[in-house]
Amino acid sequence: MRKLIGIVSAIIALTLALAACGSGSSGSGGEGTSSASDVLKVGASPVPHAEILKFVKDKLAAKEGLNLEIVEFTDYVQPNVQLNDGQLDANYFQHKPYLDDFNSSKGTKLTFVQPVHLEPLGLYSKKITSLDALGSNATVAVPNDATNLGRALRLLADNGVITLKEGVGTAATERDVTGNPKNLKFQPLEAAQLPRSLDDVDAAVINGNYALEAGLKPAENALVLEKSENNPYANGLVVAAGKEKDPRVVKLAKLLAGPEVKQFIEQQYKGAVIPAS
Repeated sequence: MRKLIGIVSAIIALTLALAACGSGSSGSGGEGTSSASDVLKVGASPVPHAEILKFVKDKLAAKEGLNLEIVEFTDYVQPNVQLNDGQLDANYFQHKPYLDDFNSSKGTKLTFVQPVHLEPLGLYSKKITSLDALGSNATVAVPNDATNLGRALRLLADNGVITLKEGVGTAATERDVTGNPKNLKFQPLEAAQLPRSLDDVDAAVINGNYALEAGLKPAENALVLEKSENNPYANGLVVAAGKEKDPRVVKLAKLLAGPEVKQFIEQQYKGAVIPAS
């Protein structure tokens, strides 16, 4: 009987010891441990966002103790919906003007952490080889959606082709053009159609992704390109309000802003995507 009691006591003691060890390795995740709570789940568009995140995951994350999970989306709504619902920890696919409009229209509280890259609009032509050669009464195709139309007009204004109403910002429309010395004719088209319009117009302002798909090389073929510095359309890292100082988010933000990612973007995309800083 005493022997049986001793065996039972030993089993109880061993069980308690194992339970204590288990509780010590869970929870917030101590040094040298890993748990599901350590994973930073980030939603992203496939190109270039998920590609950039994959570079971070494969080459940089381990050194920072960052466990990164990438979830790809092909639309611009679900990454924000799932971030707001807590299914994601962060997302990386959008610029701040889009985020501001989404928050306003959907009642979400998502925060832009920092810009990472810009997919620049450029002015392209098959008929001229420099901006100076753009003649009077020339036809310039521009995107017909509100966000990219404003960007296109701003690009032309920044390069002295037109002038815009003071303070109009990123919401410029053709009604905000206050100076048009060459009497340019603007032809709004669906953004995806702009590369095909180059045979029919004197020049066209084309988004970086559509330029790439059409075989154009923004750094070589564009007459002028958007600049990344202080550009509100830089795509960046976004989290739910209040999560900006999450250590995992801070680590990812640091890596995305680092020289290794900048070099990767420059080498991989050759001017079609440019670092934000």
